[in-house]
Amino acid sequence: MKTEQQTIAPKVQWVEITEDNSEQRLDNFLITRLKGVPKSCIYRIVRKGEVRVNKGRVDVKYRLAVGDIVRIPPVRQSENEAQTPVNKTVTNLLLQSILYEDEAILVINKPPGLAVHGGSGVDSAVIEGLRDINPDQRFLELVHRLDRDTSGCLLIAKKRSALRILHEQFREDTVSKTYLAILSGQWAKKEAVVNQPLLKNVSKGGERMVVISQQGKKSETLFKRLKLYQEATLVQVAPKTGRTHQIRVHAAFLNHPIIGDERYGFDQANKNFKTKGYKRMFLHAETLAFNHPVTGNPIKFSAPLPQHFNNFIGNEKEI
Repeated sequence: MKTEQQTIAPKVQWVEITEDNSEQRLDNFLITRLKGVPKSCIYRIVRKGEVRVNKGRVDVKYRLAVGDIVRIPPVRQSENEAQTPVNKTVTNLLLQSILYEDEAILVINKPPGLAVHGGSGVDSAVIEGLRDINPDQRFLELVHRLDRDTSGCLLIAKKRSALRILHEQFREDTVSKTYLAILSGQWAKKEAVVNQPLLKNVSKGGERMVVISQQGKKSETLFKRLKLYQEATLVQVAPKTGRTHQIRVHAAFLNHPIIGDERYGFDQANKNFKTKGYKRMFLHAETLAFNHPVTGNPIKFSAPLPQHFNNFIGNEKEI
């Protein structure tokens, strides 16, 4: 009987590059292709010349082109990582979450609590689940990301050409996004723009943090108050830039962090809301608008609220 520690060793692979992988870096191509193989191993086999493109040695930064022939040597993959099936509960949930799909893109209403990508300590995630649902789909890649506890509109590309175009729209900040968030406490203002630069940092405990710093990247977020509650405020949020944890950090800057935010929120407030049954973070990607990567036409999607949002809005007293 095989154990999780046993491995499998595939034969030499010769892969012809199609449009789906055109312009992709060699290392990223190999990481996707060789599930369960450590990145250090991938970089080593490229450095030693065991990976060849058109029979020649190349660097890991080499950009693949249509028609390239990539030689992939035999490598030992962790059988556990390479063959672990995606949780069927996750795949069923994702099937129910699809908002739109065509030949180029897929839009889902990401469930809260589900990571967008598998990794350390994550058994099942969005992209792995979608690949499990669509085994014949040669290309499925995230266009952007949402935090694990954030729900709502998530865009996936089904073609590399679509991914390139959409990434360009995100880089140029031409994609329009709105979020709904429930903030701790009663926010007195009706509207505010937060212009505070954000810098990725690492805390002493090793947890990834983002801090406001003049050495950080320009960041801008518009907050609009929608409803006031006894101990909370429902707001619509429009991030004009797309920095990591931007909305969460800017909400904390207002001294009204998002309820349920364990990283940037108020510990006591989060505990108080947990006693009332609210155990998730209240941040939802409500709408997503962009130009379709194939037709160029404007397109917009809206994601229905998850249950914990509906429970809060329905149960808490508005003032």
